[in-house]
Amino acid sequence: MQRGRMEDLPEYHGDISKRKAEEILSVAGRDGSYLIRDSKNLPGSYCVCVLLGEWVYTYRIFKQNDGYWTIETAPGTKQRYFRKVRNLIAAFKVPDQGISFPLLYPVNDPKHQQ
Repeated sequence: MQRGRMEDLPEYHGDISKRKAEEILSVAGRDGSYLIRDSKNLPGSYCVCVLLGEWVYTYRIFKQNDGYWTIETAPGTKQRYFRKVRNLIAAFKVPDQGISFPLLYPVNDPKHQQ
């Protein structure tokens, strides 16, 4: 397994639509439930979708040319860079990091279960 590959994360659902992500998260039903999917608008980037109440908030995750990972956050939040995508996800499990709600409950893609 290569380090830092999105495809290695069990919460990565691949090429699913925003609507499908919202359906999956509404079934999960807990604030802080999240999954990761491919971005439809920016090929090569990803979206982390997190449930809060009846809303799903979406943030883009990018892998920089230098191999570091970063995420879109609220304006005024300091941009952070991570060597591994797992470290990025772990950092955003903590409240008040510039996204609507911490990433508390990964919703794993059934294809990752063995």
